[in-house]
Amino acid sequence: MILACQNIHKSFGTDVILKDASFHIEEREKAAIVGINGAGKSTLLKIIVHELDADSGEVVLAKGRTLGYLAQHQDLESDRTIYQELLEVKRDVIDLEKNIRALEQKMKGLKEDDLEAALNTYTRLNHEFEQKNGYAYQSEVTGVLKGLGFSEEEFEKPVNTLSGGQKTRVSLGKLLLSRPDVILLDEPTNHLDMASITWLETFLLNIDASVIIVAHDRYFLNRVVTKIVEIDNSQVTTFLGSYSDYAAKKAQLREAQMSAWLNQQKIIKHQEEVIAKLKSFNREKSIRRAESREKLLDKMEVLDKPTQVKSEMNIRLEPEIVSGNDVLSVEGLSKAFGSLSLFMDLSFNIKRGERVALIGNNGTGKTTILKILNGLLDADDGSFRLGSKVRIGYYDQEHHVLHMEKTLFEEISDTYPNLDNTKIRNTLAAFLFTGDDVFKRISDLSGGERGRVSLAKLMLSEANFLILDEPTNHLDIISKEILEQALNHYTGTVLYVSHDRYFINTTATRILDLTEKTLVNYIGNYDYYLEKREELALKSSALLVSGHPATSALIKEEVVSEGKLDWKQQKEEQAKVRKRENDLKKTEAEIFDLETRDGQIDDLLVQEEIYTNPAECLKLQKEKETISQRLEQLYEMWEALAQ
Repeated sequence: MILACQNIHKSFGTDVILKDASFHIEEREKAAIVGINGAGKSTLLKIIVHELDADSGEVVLAKGRTLGYLAQHQDLESDRTIYQELLEVKRDVIDLEKNIRALEQKMKGLKEDDLEAALNTYTRLNHEFEQKNGYAYQSEVTGVLKGLGFSEEEFEKPVNTLSGGQKTRVSLGKLLLSRPDVILLDEPTNHLDMASITWLETFLLNIDASVIIVAHDRYFLNRVVTKIVEIDNSQVTTFLGSYSDYAAKKAQLREAQMSAWLNQQKIIKHQEEVIAKLKSFNREKSIRRAESREKLLDKMEVLDKPTQVKSEMNIRLEPEIVSGNDVLSVEGLSKAFGSLSLFMDLSFNIKRGERVALIGNNGTGKTTILKILNGLLDADDGSFRLGSKVRIGYYDQEHHVLHMEKTLFEEISDTYPNLDNTKIRNTLAAFLFTGDDVFKRISDLSGGERGRVSLAKLMLSEANFLILDEPTNHLDIISKEILEQALNHYTGTVLYVSHDRYFINTTATRILDLTEKTLVNYIGNYDYYLEKREELALKSSALLVSGHPATSALIKEEVVSEGKLDWKQQKEEQAKVRKRENDLKKTEAEIFDLETRDGQIDDLLVQEEIYTNPAECLKLQKEKETISQRLEQLYEMWEALAQ
C-alpha cells in the first residue's frame, strides 16, 4: 500500500461533503474518483495533497514517497518558453551534466595522485547520470511535449502568452516529467485532443507510479483504471474493475437497495395497519398486542430510500417538422485564416436520421465548419445547401443563446410562451434542475449548468437538424448519459463536434475525420473508426515498404477513397442493421414469453387437480413439448442474430 485515506470527514458549513471516507491505493495502481458535480472529488484530492485540511481523519503516504498534483485550473506564470519550462523539471540532471563536463576539463590538468580520486567521483557521477536517464532527458522532454499536442514550432512560445488550456498542458507535462510516486490528476483530458488523450493513456499505463484520476471521460477511465472510488451523498465506496464494470455493479447494487427498501416499506405499512386494527378493537388484550408491535417497529433500523438515477428518465427529442431525406449537402468548402489553411475542397452529405460525429485534432477547423454552416463565418470557397424543411438548432461552447439576467424558468418560459409550468419543470428536471433550482439566475450557474440549460432549450425547439459543438464539455457523467439517451431517441438529424470518445461511441452512426485538410468518412461508431483507421494505416505502410511509387498525396487519396461509401450502399447496410436489431428484439421477446409459459406449466403439473386429471396432464405435456421445440429454434436464431 502506498497511500491510504482513513475516516476523512469534511464539511463546508452545514453541507457534509465527505463522511468517514476510507480507501487505499496500492503500488502502481491506477484508480479513478467518480461522482456527480459537487460531490467532493476535487475536495478529496486537495485534502490528499494537503491543500485543504480535513475536519477529521488522516491521509497516510508511505515513507519516502512523493506526491504530484495537477489541479483543474492552472495560473502558470513564467518568462520561459514552453520547452525551457519543461526542461527546468530536469534541473538536477542538467546540473549533474555540467558537473561531469567540468570535472572532465579539470581532470586534464590533474596529477596522478589526484587523478584517482577524481576518476572515482567521475564514475559515481556518471552512474548517477545514467540512473536519472541523463542521456535521454532532452528527447524525453520533446516526447512529452509532442504527446501533449505541442508542435515543434510552439516549443519557443513564452508561457505567459499561452491560453489557460495550453498552460494546463504545460503543467501536466511538468508533472509527468517529474515522475512522482503518486500522481493525482483533476480532469487531465479537458484540454487535450484525441491523439493527446490516447498518448496520455499509454503513458499512464506504462509509468511506474500510482495514479488517481478525477475525470468525466469514461472511455479514458475504461482504458486506464482498475479501481473506482465513488463519492455518493458524502459516502465513499470502492469498486474493483474498469468504469464499465463499476457502472454494471452500481446498477445491480442500486436495484438490490431499492428492492430491500420497497420490501421494508411494505412490512412497515402492514404492521402499521395491524396496529391500527388492534387498537380499533379497544380491548385491553388487543391494545397490549398493538403496543408490543409498536415497540418492535420502533426498534427496526429503517433503510434510507436509494437515490433515483436521473439518467434513467425517459427523455425524447422530437422535431415538430420532419425534414426531407437530404438534410445537408456541402460542396468544395475551403477556409483559411491568413496564411493558415484549415481545410480545402471539403464535400459531404448528411441524410435524415444520421448522427454524424466530426472529429479531428485541435486546430484542424472543426468548430469553423459548424460556424460556416450556421452562417457565423463565411467560407473562402465552396457552398452548402440545406434540404427541404430543415430547421437548424445550434449549440455552441460559449452558450451565447442564454440571457444572464433571467432565471432558468424565465429562460424557458420566455422562449416558449405556450408551454405550461408542468412541461417547463419536467424539461428542466430532465437536465437535473429540480425544486428551487429553476429560480436560479443564469449568471449564477457554472459552465456545466449553463450547458445543460442550453441543451434543455434545444430539446424544446422546433429544430430537426441539431448542430452541437462539444456538447458534453463540463457535463458530469449522469448529465452525459441523459444527453446520450436523448440523442439516441431523437428522430431528427445530428452533426456534432466532440472529443468524448465514449459519447461518440454511444451516439454516432457515422464519423467524419478531419485530417490533413480533408475529410475521411467512416460508417460506424468510434470503435469501428479505430479498427478501420488501423487497417488504412497498415495499408499505407505496406504501399511505402513495398517500394510502390506512392507520394503522400497518393496515399492520402487511397485512404480517403477507402473511407468513402456511396449512399445507396450505406443505406442498405443501415437497413440490414436495423432489421437485425428488430429481429433480435422480437426473438428475445418470444423466448421470454415461452420460457415464462414453460415455467407456468411446471407449476401447474405439480398441482393435485392437474396431475390427477390425465386428459389435462397430457394436454399440458404436449404444449410443453411444442414450447421446447420452438425454443430450440429460437435459441439458434438468437445466436445467429447476436453474432
